[in-house]
Amino acid sequence: MLKRKTAVVDLTEGTVKDITVSDELRRAYYGGRGLNMHYLLNMLTPGADPLGPKNVLIFGTGFLTGILAPNSGRFNISAKSPESQVVGDSNCGGFFAPELKYAGYERVIITGKAPEPSYIYIEDGTVEIRSADGYWGLDTQEVQKAFKRDLGMVESAVCGVAGEKLVRYACVRNGVKNAAGRSGMGAVMGSKNLKAMVARGTGGIEIADPEGLLRYTEELKDYIMSSKITPIIGSVGTPLLYEVSNAFGAIRTKNSQLNQWSSNLDAAEIDKHVEKMIACADCIVHCRHRNMQGGEGPEYTALGLVGANIGLDNADEVIRMNNLCNDLGLDISSSGTYMAWATELYEKGLITKEDTGGMELEFGNFEQYSELLRMINDREGFGDVLAEGRHAAATLNDPEGDYLITVKGLPQSDPHDVRYMKAFALGIATSSRGADHLRSRPTLEIFFKLPAEVKEKIYGAKVNSDPTSFDSKEIPVHFSDNIFATIDCMGLCKFICHGFNSPHYLSYPHFVGLINRATGWEVTEEELQTVGPRVIDTERIINIREGLVKSWDTLPKKYFDDPMPLGQAKGHHIDREEFAAALDRYYELRGWKPDGMVQEERIEELEGIA
Repeated sequence: MLKRKTAVVDLTEGTVKDITVSDELRRAYYGGRGLNMHYLLNMLTPGADPLGPKNVLIFGTGFLTGILAPNSGRFNISAKSPESQVVGDSNCGGFFAPELKYAGYERVIITGKAPEPSYIYIEDGTVEIRSADGYWGLDTQEVQKAFKRDLGMVESAVCGVAGEKLVRYACVRNGVKNAAGRSGMGAVMGSKNLKAMVARGTGGIEIADPEGLLRYTEELKDYIMSSKITPIIGSVGTPLLYEVSNAFGAIRTKNSQLNQWSSNLDAAEIDKHVEKMIACADCIVHCRHRNMQGGEGPEYTALGLVGANIGLDNADEVIRMNNLCNDLGLDISSSGTYMAWATELYEKGLITKEDTGGMELEFGNFEQYSELLRMINDREGFGDVLAEGRHAAATLNDPEGDYLITVKGLPQSDPHDVRYMKAFALGIATSSRGADHLRSRPTLEIFFKLPAEVKEKIYGAKVNSDPTSFDSKEIPVHFSDNIFATIDCMGLCKFICHGFNSPHYLSYPHFVGLINRATGWEVTEEELQTVGPRVIDTERIINIREGLVKSWDTLPKKYFDDPMPLGQAKGHHIDREEFAAALDRYYELRGWKPDGMVQEERIEELEGIA
């Protein structure tokens, strides 16, 4: 039940073969991020060049994708990251994942490098490697339109010119806004001469109890819609978070030199530029904006990273920056971080016009940043330097990255200044793919004033309610890590799942209800709760193979050394001793060794699953 084929495509040899996924393996990892990590563990050569043919690129749909469950249209793209050099993985919505399932495949594993620009075409049980002649060189919107023009009603996951030119933070796009943005998966596609994955399917999915699943799905929809947060997200989207964070001083501003910014980017101001709200496949919330400037978005991330972080306070300009990143196929979080980094270095005299090719970098200069994005995309002039991301640190006279907001080499993915929010700080420090809010994001610690007994029921242990204290914050981080990994395996959107935007929404019993009705299995909540830790340990093992040591689980230098200057958060920073103690407690809770390594018996267990 729910089974679809897994293909291994060798681009070097031009071959395609299907492999069998056992029920043991499926119930260990389910799908999406989980199974991707299993195959990365078993197929990636340690030390492989992320932009070389030995890297392994995996497109994997979620286990529940395609069965019409609420908000279940997601997939993960995984490889070794050219940006961080460790686990690369990105989750994406839109309509590609269900189409791939209906075309007969749940996962495509790609090895080697095509001798010429190519794309992979999947239709009703067949996989072909085709020439990308006529598609290479198109941006992410142009190429998707070209595929629909030439092939009919297909869905595609594509890279832009940035991916072709191996910009280390090039993303993969499906639709106008949907991006697998993190960790440079578009650059991995470009390195393999792979322009796109294109799918078209007419096949249904066999369900064990179709009537029961339909009734249960309707119950879950009613449950989600009954939440007070659902209509708010559906009317204003994620920009609602900007005003909340800005109020107490937790918005990364001008490369985290400041921590508050303009109210011109509040949700009410963004709403003036919105044509309507739209959705991904099977979504009942409709959190996405179609903006009047010809694109989709912005999300809260864009308001922060290509808004406050580069000193822009004009909503129209921020939306245009958002649209440009999307069209070019550049990760918004990384783009905003690297441009802000370079600007502060310029302001402090660490780089000059001689280094920038005559460009005078200054915060708030919309025209300058728009041009710089295009230069990064084309690897032209100073843009060629910034296209290397954190690998350009020595060239930019910041060899240790002291002014750069990254963890494990990956720029922080959201606008939160975590010096105030200690659970967030611990979460981004320990995330497998680097500074990341989608791996742990313990929102309940900051945005909801929950009674202590409610938190204890959620987390299974008492948690200090002070968001500025590290005391016991390993508990919500551990909890969030686990459930978010499970959600990624299911192919569900975190927006309607427990702990991300609400203390309610869908959780393990709901996942079990969907799985058992769809498959006929008798999965228990206890069994399902082992999936998240298994995924996280697998990612940790991959990173250890790539050289990870305890010192990588840390935070940007600024967060330790520079107190926040503004608002309610004024004076807060990360105390090194308190952080180190919290990290030790997190390792203990995770079952890792004091040096952050995974226990040998656990490694043997995970390597033995087949």
